[in-house]
Amino acid sequence: MKTNFSLLFYLKKQKNYVSGNVPIYMRITVEGNRAEMATNRDCDPKRWNAKGGRAIGSKEEIKVLNTHLDQLQNAVYYAHQRVFDMGLPITADTIKSSYLGTLINSHTLLEAVADHNLKMEQLVGKDYVRGTLNRYKVLERHLKVFIPLKYGVADMDIRTIDQAFLNGFDHYLRSDKNCANNYVVKNIKNLGKILRICMENEWIDKSPFTAYKGKTKNVDRFYLNKEELAHIAGKEFLSERLKQVRDVFIFCCFTGLAYVDVFKLKQENIRKGIDGDRWIFTNRQKTKTRSSVPLLSTAVEIVDRYATNKVCLNKGLLLPVPSNQKMNEYLKEIADLCGIEKKLTSHIARHTFATTVTLLNGVPIESVSKMLGHTNIRTTQHYAKILDIKVSEDMAVLKKKLAMI
Repeated sequence: MKTNFSLLFYLKKQKNYVSGNVPIYMRITVEGNRAEMATNRDCDPKRWNAKGGRAIGSKEEIKVLNTHLDQLQNAVYYAHQRVFDMGLPITADTIKSSYLGTLINSHTLLEAVADHNLKMEQLVGKDYVRGTLNRYKVLERHLKVFIPLKYGVADMDIRTIDQAFLNGFDHYLRSDKNCANNYVVKNIKNLGKILRICMENEWIDKSPFTAYKGKTKNVDRFYLNKEELAHIAGKEFLSERLKQVRDVFIFCCFTGLAYVDVFKLKQENIRKGIDGDRWIFTNRQKTKTRSSVPLLSTAVEIVDRYATNKVCLNKGLLLPVPSNQKMNEYLKEIADLCGIEKKLTSHIARHTFATTVTLLNGVPIESVSKMLGHTNIRTTQHYAKILDIKVSEDMAVLKKKLAMI
């Protein structure tokens, strides 16, 4: 944002001035507001050019004085640029403080985001998954484009982030980037988390996120019906890599495990459950909640199939799970070979477990929620809302009961 900034050197005569040299002061003016500072130099008024703000003459002492004033001018211009780069409000006082080195130790928004992301990256595999870090890195990239576009600066003081900033960022993501509602809201919620950390660090007094009104909307979640699930499970593949990816996918369909959880699964996670059969006991990487899942026969067959697999034995893992990128790449190939138009992902496997495998077969929603490791049953209830076929079956039973009255 452009501001009217000027610097003037002038002689400041005392009220009782009679003769002799006069102290030289410099005056910073921004939008009519002034801040003054002494230069610790003086000059004879007869040798002073008020318009040019410099001493007149060719003597060495005059040259030295003017050189010093030039250096002061450059220092003030640098102080102005520093305030600008930091995203601070450009005022006469902030420029003066920057010049004097007394500018309050502040932090910028991008500095706070970068600091957050660096610390999160150091905890990937411990407290966070790579996917979560990537979402915050995407947020950082969006902010690096938005701030210069909207405010004309490279970065902004964290203390200047207000409700108007969040609303502007929200509008930018929706209009300029054409992002969907849930994507926008989640990005701003992630920014809100960073602002809360800034409050805890006492970098800001309060967070504007508390007044943000954006809300996520429920969206339909795709899942495989029983015919599609059976088709993929029974499909013969010539490629060993496709066989393995299919097996991992089907395993997720019958256990409800997310990609990151099945990726780190080990033999030690398989133990006898309360019924004496094999169960999976693990902590969900995303929510840190305990997940206990009885192994259905299809899942047991897959576990046994890879019990002697060399790759699994060498890595100490339960299944040969490829990288997430390769997993989704091969699943697309599997979908094409099976003639399935739905986009196969590790997420759709988890959704299939929640719907086709469990809820549609009468498993209580409370049990499904526990196996999925949900922290709130309302998350699980969203699956139940999309099962029209379950509603139809339940009503058919009711109709039969009513017909017998």
